[in-house]
Amino acid sequence: MITKFVNSSIKENKETVRPVFPFTAIVGQEEMKLALLLNVIDPKIGGVMIMGDRGTGKSTTIRAIADLLPKIEIIKDDLFNSHPTNVDLMSDENKKALQDGVDLTTSYINVPMIDLPLGATEDRVCGTIDIEKALTEGIKTFEPGLLAKANRGILYVDEVNLLDDHLVDILLDSAASGWNTVEREGISVRHPARFVLVGSGNPEEGELRPQLLDRFGMHAEIRTVKDPELRVQIVEQRTNFDQDPEQCIKDCQKTQNTLKQKIGEAQLLLSNITIDYDLRIKISQVCGELDVDGLRGDIVTNRAAKAYAAFNGQQNVKSSDISKVITLCLRHRLRKDPLETMDSGEKVQKVFNRIFEAEVI
Repeated sequence: MITKFVNSSIKENKETVRPVFPFTAIVGQEEMKLALLLNVIDPKIGGVMIMGDRGTGKSTTIRAIADLLPKIEIIKDDLFNSHPTNVDLMSDENKKALQDGVDLTTSYINVPMIDLPLGATEDRVCGTIDIEKALTEGIKTFEPGLLAKANRGILYVDEVNLLDDHLVDILLDSAASGWNTVEREGISVRHPARFVLVGSGNPEEGELRPQLLDRFGMHAEIRTVKDPELRVQIVEQRTNFDQDPEQCIKDCQKTQNTLKQKIGEAQLLLSNITIDYDLRIKISQVCGELDVDGLRGDIVTNRAAKAYAAFNGQQNVKSSDISKVITLCLRHRLRKDPLETMDSGEKVQKVFNRIFEAEVI
């Protein structure tokens, strides 16, 4: 059966690109910024869930991170942003074409930053198959959804705690496996869907189920800034950007380029980072003492520590690197105790300090 891919969306005209608030101009919220940076250095960390008060810059920061990433090479006019050489990031059709020796034309695009609307349907997220055409003409006509557009990019879900659980399940499964499979009436189509999943929400509007929360690699908690001087600085930065976005972007260009280069170097260095056996043992000991279910906590903490070491240009992970990331990786994996007075993040740090003792440099 022939597979035909259809892009039903209106062809993107060369519209005026809306200016994006520079990432390096964002004041405070270091925990959120660190979690996002580590996820773009190593997408296998598994995304980040950002919970916090209204008006704390969650959406602004998430949209700003995509602007820091270098352009990616794709097969020209491909609906899935297929990688020209890496078969794990390539659609089955392009993979076959490559094996048959077809010369594939490539082009460069900005890293996709896809917003998933709260009212999106499963078909809009996963894509749809035209059953009638498949039965009558023998052609599998597939219309890609948002997961196809997000391949090799960032998928952002605002108010993820209000999204239907089955849709959150689909997103997390695709993010973990790197593939999206659509099956209708015995007809199946699959395509690569490897992306950094970023969710945000306000805890006052409800929490995610623990099973879903556990699937996010990291969990950042955002608080409203209390320091009056810092608040004034944030207001001034935002006012300057609103009045003259181009000048604000120009003023931050040097720091943006420096950070962009640092991210690129960290991505290249990541595969060479090592973490000593005794440190890995202690990470697992922390997870065990905190009664963390499963092994996701151990895996993510190891990956995040390596990404942080790469970001700082190191070859080996130190205890201080683990200290910086372990709360982000474990706080959402602890079992809820209604009688517990200690914050989950503080609990993680307390156990970490006891097990690692004076090692943190």
